[in-house]
Amino acid sequence: MSSFLDFDGVFGNPASRTHIYGWQAEEAVEKARVQVARVINADPREIVWTSGATESDNLAIKGVAERANKKHIITSKIEHKAVLDTCYFLEEQGFSVTFLEPDSFGCCSSEQVQEAINEETFLVSLMHVNNELGAINDVVEIGEVCRKNNVLFHVDAAQSFGKLKIDVKTSNIDMLSISGHKIYGPKGIGVLFVNRDSKLSLQPLIHGGGHEFGMRSGTLATHQIVGIGEAAELMALEGQQEIEKYAYFREILLSAFNQIPDIRINCDFNVSIASIVNVSFAGVNGETLMSALDGVALSSGSACNSELVEPSYVLKGIGLSDELADSALRFSFGRYTEESDVRSVAQRVAEVVGALRTN
Repeated sequence: MSSFLDFDGVFGNPASRTHIYGWQAEEAVEKARVQVARVINADPREIVWTSGATESDNLAIKGVAERANKKHIITSKIEHKAVLDTCYFLEEQGFSVTFLEPDSFGCCSSEQVQEAINEETFLVSLMHVNNELGAINDVVEIGEVCRKNNVLFHVDAAQSFGKLKIDVKTSNIDMLSISGHKIYGPKGIGVLFVNRDSKLSLQPLIHGGGHEFGMRSGTLATHQIVGIGEAAELMALEGQQEIEKYAYFREILLSAFNQIPDIRINCDFNVSIASIVNVSFAGVNGETLMSALDGVALSSGSACNSELVEPSYVLKGIGLSDELADSALRFSFGRYTEESDVRSVAQRVAEVVGALRTN
């Protein structure tokens, strides 16, 4: 990335096609487009650069809604705020939204989607992997239902891109949102996949020079685009090894947590990603427990919602009581997590929970 920031490197504007500096930058941007497209079996021309998954979600949902001749959207109660708040906004503009209720571990079924579709439905927007629970929605089955009913299907894949296999063609996905920093790329860069076969017409959120196939105007941040491209390639090569490592770490964590009485594992490991474990420790406030675990980086909910002190809307959405939702923490494993880290955290959590309950 740094070689695209220095004067001695490739510092040109990729939209400047009258000199070599612009050509070099454009070549780098198009290489990254190919790198991302390969991971999801897309055509590089279907990759639209954005500032992150939040903008991608907004562009997908608002962009379709602006040009739709129908008024009904289907999503779920536990989507990322980038989707929920966008849907709330559209409700204020006269659209109707059905918020599906997930099961007790955070999954929505294709049967629920089929039941919710009506003659006014033009879009279904559901995440692939929930960011707090790790729950995996079956996007292949849901995609089949959407295609059968001639309804567009948008998937927020911020948590799954590079970690789970995604084939946008066989899954009948029309739009897919991706975040750079979730795969160790830079912050501030994302992607919206837009299926060319769907002949989508998106109203841009940002108008200007007509960049990104007319869907997102603005000078491209070449260094960030190069960063997400390289990260996508690395994840494609090494992602499966990462998932196997996370599954091993999860077993270590759970073997320790299962020695602690009165806990609830808020994940079904048959349908959840291995890198996220959400646990409620009954009788212990999650924020208090987190504060006592000095030096451990974890959370009681989504990072995009972490300033709120009320119980996680995701945990409430799967039916947890206020008490259990308040006592929950999300543990995540990453590329640089070591086995010694997991064992140390597991031991410290057991000790601190015991101490807090005694007090």
